[in-house]
Amino acid sequence: MEPTERVAELFLRLLGGVYLCAFASLAVQIIGLVGASGIAPAGQLLEFVRDRAGASAPLVLPTLFWVTGASDWALRAMCGAGAIAAALLVAGRFRSWAALAAWLAYLSLVNVGDVFLSFQWDALLLEAGLVALFAASSEPRLGVWLARALLLKLMFMSGAVKLLSGDSTWRDGTALTYHFWTQPLPWEASFFAAQLPVGVQKASTAATVAIECLVPWGILGPRRVRGASAAVLAGLQLLIAGTGNYGFFNGLTLALCFAALDDRMLARWIGPAPEHPTPKRVTPWRVAAALLLLASVGVALERLTPRAAFPEPARAALGWLWPLRSVNSYGLFAVMTRERPEIQIEGSSDGAEWHAYEFRWKPGPLERRPGFAGPHMPRVDWQMWFAALSTCRDEPWFQAFLVRLLEGSPSVSALLARNPFPDAPPRYLRTPLFRYKFASFAEWRAGAWWTREPAGDFCPTVELRDGHLSLAEP
Repeated sequence: MEPTERVAELFLRLLGGVYLCAFASLAVQIIGLVGASGIAPAGQLLEFVRDRAGASAPLVLPTLFWVTGASDWALRAMCGAGAIAAALLVAGRFRSWAALAAWLAYLSLVNVGDVFLSFQWDALLLEAGLVALFAASSEPRLGVWLARALLLKLMFMSGAVKLLSGDSTWRDGTALTYHFWTQPLPWEASFFAAQLPVGVQKASTAATVAIECLVPWGILGPRRVRGASAAVLAGLQLLIAGTGNYGFFNGLTLALCFAALDDRMLARWIGPAPEHPTPKRVTPWRVAAALLLLASVGVALERLTPRAAFPEPARAALGWLWPLRSVNSYGLFAVMTRERPEIQIEGSSDGAEWHAYEFRWKPGPLERRPGFAGPHMPRVDWQMWFAALSTCRDEPWFQAFLVRLLEGSPSVSALLARNPFPDAPPRYLRTPLFRYKFASFAEWRAGAWWTREPAGDFCPTVELRDGHLSLAEP
């Protein structure tokens, strides 16, 4: 078997960097999201679960906040502790303890993060963090192979769900003719990608599905096949990162791609490894790795097979793992959105003059250049994309968001790029809906990045009465 100790070390360092980005990104948002005056206070969630589950509440919602409480100070401290653990992973110090601490801290935040920490990359980071416990153990080869299995599952499922969804855009090759401008947070490069000839975009759609469905299986092959497969998958991630804002997801997937290498491959680039003793083989680690791999395969099969065909005992067993959020299924954009509805939030103090709130990353003013967020994950901007595809009644977090704006919560206003009511909150809020599209080249030369047309209202005009939203009576 090929040596993988250096690959395990590289994977842990890269994962530590991803963890560090994730915790830093959360630190600047967490109070506005789930703080005491945030959109979805974590303390209220803990109380709700405790009332429903009683003594078993920590099993239903595993989080260290049962011990520390979910105060604003505790939320910040958890982000800080996670960042310290991540930095230790990057430095290669106390790897086992650092990997465990980072995973526990992120799990604790995800489980009180409500809809804001329910994205697939949050699940992927937790699953990769669980795999890292094996990579940092006395049997690092197990961790490397689990990381490869996770990469295979992630990429193959991403392609399979596109074909199994029945969405015609993936089958006729037109998916990318919509994707670049309908994706959640496009940036400047997305605009130019959307201008490519239709033939190029159709070819790119076919290549994407082929890469996701076929190339991951090369991870199971011999060294050269495995290396080539990892290179192709890494290239796809770089293209995705270059044409959209997906936070730390692409970096995390690249870290998994490096796990497909082995020490001999690394030796060609960074020189031979120093001599070190062969790690001791410990049977319990092998059993745990086998169980984790079995559960991972089970989750994939449950997602990809008809529900009636999946045994009920197996579904029940997987249900016990759900609170840990660390064995997951994947698959982004199984059904391609073909329109781009955008919610604009406007406030007024008198019901006559209205001013718009401005978000940092999602489309707003037509002439504003779409920005690149890097590894930062702007949680509210992303949720606004999902909300616009739904209805006001079905998005309770959005209603809570409006309440906080009407209350003038500083931590919530800090999540926005511009608060038009810095001195006192407005009395009324309305939420007109628009349908956005990228501008044509001619319109772009005139200074516009977007065009839009009215599409009604998302919610009715509201005001605050006794701490609750009510229909406005200007």
